[in-house]
Amino acid sequence: MISDEHLATNSYYDRYFDAQAVKVLPGQYFATHGDIMIVTVLGSCVSVCLRDRLTGVGGLNHFMLPHDSNAEANSLVAASGRYGLYAMELLVNHLLKLGASRNRLEAKVFGGGQVLKNMTFMNVGQRNVKFVMEHLRNESIPVIGKDVLDIYPRKVYFFPQTGKVMLKKIHSLHNTTIIDREKAYMHEIETQPVAGEIDLF
Repeated sequence: MISDEHLATNSYYDRYFDAQAVKVLPGQYFATHGDIMIVTVLGSCVSVCLRDRLTGVGGLNHFMLPHDSNAEANSLVAASGRYGLYAMELLVNHLLKLGASRNRLEAKVFGGGQVLKNMTFMNVGQRNVKFVMEHLRNESIPVIGKDVLDIYPRKVYFFPQTGKVMLKKIHSLHNTTIIDREKAYMHEIETQPVAGEIDLF
């Protein structure tokens, strides 16, 4: 059984796209076999859009760091959707539960922008992109599209049934929401222990 602790629940109707939508926040993911648009906003975080090209079952995750450097290797006891390795497992396992086939999965990768100028020493975006490209290659999941790195936040609109992704690069910020959220999320990762367990099938 899959825990829904990290499953996005913020659903709404998008008037512009005339579609039901779900917004995925950092540390969350969403998977569906329905006609639902999945939306997220990325700074240095990375999202992977995964889809079974035959059935249209698809989903998206949103993670901040490749892995938990404080956790024991391969330990799932303190796993969290905020870390790339576990975020990928969460998404893949939910897609399989919905009827996707692992050997038909294909990926599109977005994010990893250097949006926090005073945090360049951490290279968070570069580390995220490097991790996820290597992970997908090791899992034999082809990457059929990507828009990564650079200095801009991105807004991603993913339509799993068709595989279409619409991307908006945010060149000018009218407010500091994205930056503030990124700083707060980074602080949370640094200061709060990860708790909770999950059952993978």
